[in-house]
Amino acid sequence: MIWIRRLLIALAGLIVLALLGFNLFKTQIASAAFNRVLDQRVGTDPSLELRDGLHVYLCGTGSPMPDATRAGPCLGVLAGTRAFVFDVGSGGTRNLGSMGFPTQRLEAVYLTHLHSDHIDGLGELLTISWIGGSRTEPTPVRGPVGTQEVVDGFNAAYRLDSTYRVAHHGTEVANPNGFGGVAEEIRIPAGPGGQLVLLDDGDLKITAIRVEHAPIEPAFGYRIDYKDRSISISGDTIYQSRFVTASEGVDVMLHEGLDNEMVEAIGTKLGERGLKNPAKIFSDILDYHTDPEEAARAAQEAGAKSLVYYHIVPQLPVKILESVWLGDSKSMFDGKITVGQDGLIISLPAGSEAITQRNTL
Repeated sequence: MIWIRRLLIALAGLIVLALLGFNLFKTQIASAAFNRVLDQRVGTDPSLELRDGLHVYLCGTGSPMPDATRAGPCLGVLAGTRAFVFDVGSGGTRNLGSMGFPTQRLEAVYLTHLHSDHIDGLGELLTISWIGGSRTEPTPVRGPVGTQEVVDGFNAAYRLDSTYRVAHHGTEVANPNGFGGVAEEIRIPAGPGGQLVLLDDGDLKITAIRVEHAPIEPAFGYRIDYKDRSISISGDTIYQSRFVTASEGVDVMLHEGLDNEMVEAIGTKLGERGLKNPAKIFSDILDYHTDPEEAARAAQEAGAKSLVYYHIVPQLPVKILESVWLGDSKSMFDGKITVGQDGLIISLPAGSEAITQRNTL
């Protein structure tokens, strides 16, 4: 037993010496770590290391509800080297930066609809796109009728800020001609198909799909095809057969999800505590979103290979709640199901059937 005591004393001594050494040299250690990160990350474009294909950056998987772990709805999409963002909820732009998304190459922003939680990060993204990308013309923002008014509003709100940046950085860095956004409103012709090809350029095709989010009208989902890989994005909608049809055979369906039973229980509790307005809101939102089980049904009917949930309602503060939130979804869809998290990158290399995921935050 004596040798064990001596060993423990020796180990304790080593720990004390290590702590003393760290405290003595902590500034030098921290400085070396900073310089190492500086050399590895600053000014680099990690997206250039990705294989050619479709890559989806989950920059925001939350909703209007406060959630410290999820930004508002936001998806970054790389098709080869071409960069797009679909919706830009609050916090999404900062996540894109942390995830290494090339906002300096942003080609366009696509909006599913004009609810505040899908657009409230737009001003920040347009500013980053302008300054970071040395733009010489405004960033295109494409969305439903009303997008012009939204973009005009953000341009007006950020106009003074733009003059400060031009004055401070000069026109070579902050070209006034590249400030803000330019709206392009999407009008899908009436008819049962409810689709419109917005871009068909060689290997890349982007299609808008009319979905149902009444009283918000119009509201869109999107399908993106790049070479032999494809994804679809639901936006906010109830179960929508048009979206299912348009999503036929996609590699990944990204679908919103609202658990009706959990939301109803929250609304009931709010009512019991006399909070009538919040209780009514929780009751109202039940009729224009998709329950996770209905989303699983949509993915199964579309023949999607994988289903990823985003726009998660309500908040899921602990991972164990995901099983409650999903309900019977896994028995309704044959493919892989993922409850999306901010920072997740989904990669679909061209010429392959692989679907990989990695967390970056």
